[in-house]
Amino acid sequence: MLLRCHLKRALPQKVSCRFCAVMGKLQSKLKHSTYKYSRPDGFRDERIQTKAFQEYSPAHVDTVSVVAALNSDLCVSGGKDKTVVAYNWRTGNVVKRLKGHEREITKIACIHKSGQFFSASRDKTVMMWDLQGSSQPRQQFSGHTMVVTGLAVSPDTSQLCTGSRDNTLLLWDVGTGQCAERASVSRNLVTHLCWVPREPYILQTSEDKTIRLWDSRGLQVTHIFPAKQHIQTYCEVSEDGHKCISCSSGFGGEGCEATLWDLRQTRNRICEYEGHFQTVASCVFLPRALALMPVIATSSHDCKVKIWNQDSGGDTGSSPGLGGSHMPRSK
Repeated sequence: MLLRCHLKRALPQKVSCRFCAVMGKLQSKLKHSTYKYSRPDGFRDERIQTKAFQEYSPAHVDTVSVVAALNSDLCVSGGKDKTVVAYNWRTGNVVKRLKGHEREITKIACIHKSGQFFSASRDKTVMMWDLQGSSQPRQQFSGHTMVVTGLAVSPDTSQLCTGSRDNTLLLWDVGTGQCAERASVSRNLVTHLCWVPREPYILQTSEDKTIRLWDSRGLQVTHIFPAKQHIQTYCEVSEDGHKCISCSSGFGGEGCEATLWDLRQTRNRICEYEGHFQTVASCVFLPRALALMPVIATSSHDCKVKIWNQDSGGDTGSSPGLGGSHMPRSK
């Protein structure tokens, strides 16, 4: 991927050409385009990009809402078509198509190194599926009164935590399907849940701009991180359980950041990653094997995925195009 960035005061324009070769379900595309992007500061970036990528025939008949990795070959996706699809991304083949929800799928949580996974929906339910079993859900969890917006599986896979826009978190026994604990916090519209590896703690983001750390032993809040200025849309915990990252809504560069936090004793803010121009929808720690330095990836409604140096906050690349404006802050 190649990017040249020049600041010019010019009228917006876009020129693109595309070559497409189709072989069965697999499509290989080469795309070259030049466009100018208006920034909030009045300047326009002219970007030239060349991409080579592969596309497969659609797994869903409507918008895909969520994708999660099941193992090194398979991913699980859900969408507005109310279906859950296990998909081999290497071959482009649908392994299994599962139906049971009555409305859009909102979250997917996988039990890694197994064929089992969970799906949450706007129909207020969560279903457990087994890739090796039948096409019917192995277990169903019903207890929320609004759309389910958070799913997290305990490290030993015996418990499932769910969150909703009904301000509640529910803790379930996976084996029996029974609700073991219930907790409610006023205005706590859950946006995402993440279980801390090898710990009994659950990280949660909310529309009340708050990040909470829950103890699953009794489902009590053990820590509230300093409130942000915008809705917190997503969170993830590092593999060692020492750090976590959250991301914010926003528009025009206001908000639109990801924040790295210390999960150990101090629980302070470590660094912020700024450079997106619209809501940051998700953030992840990338495996160390993929880079010489620890890196973080963020995706945004501005149609970009950015890769950041975790320690310095520097933007190491983005798609489409490399580079981009950023103002890292650390503390």
